[in-house]
Formats: sequence, C-alpha cells, structure tokens
Amino acid sequence: MNASFAPIERLGPALFNSPVPSLDTDPHHPNPFVSDDDFIPLHITHSPSHLRPGNVFFEKAGPREKVFFNPSATRAAVVTCGGLCPGLNNVIRSLVFCLHHHYGASAIYGVRYGYHGLNPANGHPPIELTDELVSDIHEIGGTIIGTSRGPQSPAVMLQTLKDLGINILFTIGGDGTQHGSYKIYEEAQRQGYPLSVIGIPKTIDNDIQYVSRTFGFGTAVDAARNVIDVAHTEARAVLNGVGLVKLMGRDSGFIAAASTLASGEVNYCLIPELPFTLDGAHGLLSVLEQRLARKAHAVIVVAEGAGQDLIPKDSLQRDASGNVLHADIGLFLRSRILDHFKSLNRPVNVRYIDPSYLIRGLAANTEDSILCDMLARHAVHAAMSGRTGLVIGYIHNRFVHVPTAMATDGRKKVALDGDLWKSVLAVTGQPPAWLP
Repeated sequence: MNASFAPIERLGPALFNSPVPSLDTDPHHPNPFVSDDDFIPLHITHSPSHLRPGNVFFEKAGPREKVFFNPSATRAAVVTCGGLCPGLNNVIRSLVFCLHHHYGASAIYGVRYGYHGLNPANGHPPIELTDELVSDIHEIGGTIIGTSRGPQSPAVMLQTLKDLGINILFTIGGDGTQHGSYKIYEEAQRQGYPLSVIGIPKTIDNDIQYVSRTFGFGTAVDAARNVIDVAHTEARAVLNGVGLVKLMGRDSGFIAAASTLASGEVNYCLIPELPFTLDGAHGLLSVLEQRLARKAHAVIVVAEGAGQDLIPKDSLQRDASGNVLHADIGLFLRSRILDHFKSLNRPVNVRYIDPSYLIRGLAANTEDSILCDMLARHAVHAAMSGRTGLVIGYIHNRFVHVPTAMATDGRKKVALDGDLWKSVLAVTGQPPAWLP
C-alpha cells in the first residue's frame, strides 16, 4: 500500500531538557514522553481484497523529552479568530496553565480581537494572561480576548510578535484562521525568525480535515437537540404542525445530522452535501404533504448552507474572512411551505426556530471541556519542541500533528455513504435522494 509521512517543520535541534514531570524528576510520575518515531495512520481499516491507497502517517502529539525553547525564557501569544464557539476560554486557560506550570514560560499574551490585534495601527495592544486572570474563564462562553474576521498583513503581524519577543503563537480558529496562521508561519520562515506557529482547530461546524471532532461541536449538538425537542412539542400541539429548525453548517451538515440522531424526532434532515428539490412528485413539499396527511405533524432540520441553489440571488457576497454569505434557507423554506399548503387550501402551522447565536455563545459542556484541555496541552508540547506550521489533529481518538497546509486544503464533509448519514436515513425514514 502506498503511504507517506506528513512532514512537520522544526525550527532546529531540541537541546533543552523538558521540565515536564517524569520518572527522572519525580518517582510517582510515569514516563510522559512521546517518541519521534510514533505515528498514527489516517486509514486503519484493512481488507486484503481492497487496499486503500494514499494512506498518510501523522506524528503522534505529546511532550518530547527535549525541547527547542529555553522554557524559562519563552514568551507566547494566543489569538482567537472567527465566530464564537463553546470552549474558547477553556483552551485559553489550559494554554496558560500548561505554559506556566509545566514549562515555566516567562510571559503569555492574549492578542485582542483576532488578527486585528496584531496590527498596532488598530490600537488594541495585547494583554498579559496570568493565572489569576484566566482562573475562572472556563465557566463562561465567548473569549476573554475577543475575536474578529478578516486578514491583516503577515509582515505587520510578525513584526508585532517580534517587538514583543514572542517565540510561540497559538492560533485558535477554523479554516480562515489557519490560512492566516500559515501566512504568518511563511513570513517567519522567509525572515528567518524562529517562531513556532501552532494551530488549534476551532469550528462549531466540525468541518476541519483530519480532526474527527472539534471542540464546541458536542455542546452545540446538545443545545440543538433541546431546540429540536421543543420544535417537536410545538408541532404536535397543533393541526398540521411543522417544526422547522435551522442550524449552523455553512458547508458541512454535521450539527444537523448529529442533532437529528440525538433527538430522534426529526423527519427530514437537509444538509449542504445532499441537494434537495422542493417541487415535483418526490420533492420535499410533496413528501411533507403526505407526512402531514398521515401524522398531522412533522419536524424539519436544515443546515444553513443547504438548498442554496434553490434561492434566487442577485450576486455572490462574502464576509470579511472570505466565506460565502448564504441566503436564509430557513425563512425561504418557511415561505415555500406556507405558500404550498395555501395553494392546496389546507391548514398548516409552521413553527420556525433559528437558535444559532444561542448555541455558539454557550460555555463548553463536559466532553468539550476535556477536549479543549487536551488540545491545548498538545499544542504547548508541540510548540515547545520547536515544531511549527502545524495544526493539532484528532484521529482515531489520538492527537496528531497535521501540517497546516494539509489541514486547510479542503473542508471535511458528511460522507453520504458513511455511517453517520446512513444512521440519519434510518432514524428519519426520509428519501435517500430527492428526485424531481
């Protein structure tokens, strides 16, 4: 089988002994160190009759016995970018605690309002992150250092980091954030400045490649399930009630699919990966009409990026990060459902709920809190070892080092032939494909 090793850049030889507690320093501690010879394969399923080409082996994440930076002289910075996501403060807190207590870093700064704060012309200088400042922040949603969208000049951002004497930059964000992270990494390489740039994957949509679950996703699914259950209650309480819930998912329908499974009360789940039709004998409106005739209620979950081809648009617009701004599929569906049943002279009661901002501003739940802590600590270990230009990945319940260029060369999608979507079809009973 053809296989390759994902290349990870290193700033130079690691010459300092790691201060992370081990058997050498404390007989009560097991050996915590990971060997540079430990790798995790992308594909683990093996069939003699069907070999999978193109397997990739990723470095296993974890503390190394030798580190590149002198721990007591290390200065780090943390930046959060893009939309809010449950767990941002957890990651910040764990980064600070790991850097201070495991490595004894001299200073850690929080960059304010995303990459915006790395441009001095914007007037938002970084703040120092201390144990006292971050001690309770994991109990609240949002990010204490603020966030923003949009790029800044890599040369200007690097100069700001150099002026502060920063050795390590942690970038917490999704696809756009990590594209920006890679530009800073490239600029540092071009100038010969020894800066470790480590990405921590953050997206409520769970669409980052080589990351099986991003932090905040579980919290979002928990909250979305509660909304769906309320929509189901509303729909059942009235004649021909339709609970219509729009969830986040610009390009990938993971929240919609997972919350559909968690609730078990959804009849139709619409995601960006699978086009659907409204009209015709097998379109959504006709299928919904038949459902209401049988059961007198229905629940529809739609991801924000689904059905965009059905909505007339004058022009394509983008946000500051370059993401396509989608039309509101929820309001569009609501209108079309009402018009359809009005034309049939049949009563229908549509209860439309869009909980997007209520979901992403929550504090992290238990599972996400654990994931945040582990991602942060592995990011610190990677940075201190002198690695750079990588994102902390998560595959097969193992943390790995993924080159940033690999992590950002596409988006993870719901596989229509995978277990997740097959389970959605089984639970909902909806058509496997929407035919005209």
